[in-house]
Amino acid sequence: MTFVSELDPKELWAHFDKILTIPRGSKNEKAMGEYVISIAERNGLSYKKDQLESIVVSKPGTAGKESAPITILQSHLDMVNEKNADVEHNFDTDALKPRQEDGYLYATGTTLGSDNGLGVAASLALMDSKNVAHGPLELLFTVDEETGLTGAGGLGTNMLQGRCLINLDTEEEGSLYVGCAGGAGVNINQKLDYTALASGHAVLDLKLHGMRGGHSGVDIHLQRGNAVKLLTRALIAAQRAVDFELASLTGGNMHNAIPREAFATIAVAPSNKDALENAVRAEISAIQAEFKPAEPGMSFDITAGSSDKVMTSECAYRVMNLINALPHGVIAMSYDIPELVETSSNLASVKIEDGKMLIHVSNRSSVDSAIQALQTSVASIGKLGGAEVEEVEGYPGWKPDLNSRVLKIAEQVHKEVLGKEPEVKAIHAGLECGIIGEKYPGMDMVSLGPQIEFPHSPDERCRIGSVADFYKLLLGVLERLAS
Repeated sequence: MTFVSELDPKELWAHFDKILTIPRGSKNEKAMGEYVISIAERNGLSYKKDQLESIVVSKPGTAGKESAPITILQSHLDMVNEKNADVEHNFDTDALKPRQEDGYLYATGTTLGSDNGLGVAASLALMDSKNVAHGPLELLFTVDEETGLTGAGGLGTNMLQGRCLINLDTEEEGSLYVGCAGGAGVNINQKLDYTALASGHAVLDLKLHGMRGGHSGVDIHLQRGNAVKLLTRALIAAQRAVDFELASLTGGNMHNAIPREAFATIAVAPSNKDALENAVRAEISAIQAEFKPAEPGMSFDITAGSSDKVMTSECAYRVMNLINALPHGVIAMSYDIPELVETSSNLASVKIEDGKMLIHVSNRSSVDSAIQALQTSVASIGKLGGAEVEEVEGYPGWKPDLNSRVLKIAEQVHKEVLGKEPEVKAIHAGLECGIIGEKYPGMDMVSLGPQIEFPHSPDERCRIGSVADFYKLLLGVLERLAS
């Protein structure tokens, strides 16, 4: 146990403290599911699992509330495993290392997993509770949310009886969410052609790092740099001045995280080595000045490298120009909701495997036709680059219902319990509400949560005081729904 278990409300934070020790990256939620089941069994609660291992725990209503309508509380078990390259951490075995700073909770060098571990902890606290008034509950824990909401997508159609759902995955205190964007993606696979490295050439490793990254939906409007795009830009600029050969270019990891680091290996004739370094550094300096407000920690290193092969000049030309042409960032703002991003694209990852460059582009929009147009546009760029292209099937958005009963109750309770009117919003990120609502027609839904900032990056943090407000709001809404 760490200091986390002593934070308030203790019943919630004690579970989150335990969650920090459990491996739960996407598609590796088995141990987390076992912990959920252990809490259900400890409290004599029934549960069921579907074929993907999502779990629903049923808890009867408290005395006098047994016949109230069922309320579903929904959270996801998995987290995004992201760390800085210089941090030694094995997400399959090592516990996260929490630290407290200026009223916020962080993990040390890694993601914290407050997305959506705090929502899970709230549901577990309610499973343990003996003095919280509520009607019958169905506590839904989905798997594999972070890699495409596949747990919700595969949720069995006989898992839920209720038709009122509170999603616990919102990351902004003082807000109630009633809509979200849909998402899809494009895989671009570029065959790589290599040739032997010329004798005597100097090999250099380039690293662009120290960037903030962040959630590709929640943070896309902050205009942070995409490390892969920016390093590619620097390489193209340098090649206009000095010839070099490209051996490798990679960066990014998760489809829903903005790449924070990028790496390249290049080779150059010894007589051109200094000129090449100067050309690359000159463009990087311009990029650092351009992005300084958003990326004050951006750093660049050139060190001696090693390689016995490089891409052919034609292959390197295709690769760099393909990456350079792909979109990244906000594509369109909403006409209907002020300051809401409608459509965006994230060049999420570039990897090299089995002689191919594997590029993934993640797209989001709250307008179905807009996301399909963006998918087609990205695919066209890939085809023009001579690559194999696969459009990845997406997930639906969640259309706002401003007449929702659970929304009205949540608004009233928020004002009474927390003393202020909440903001009612839609979010440019994927919530499982859209998929669950499609599977269970007539579902009345709202999403709420504590203040979580910079998820999907090692800068992820949660404002500690907001968790008490979140839990107080949740308990108030459950009591009101039961009456």
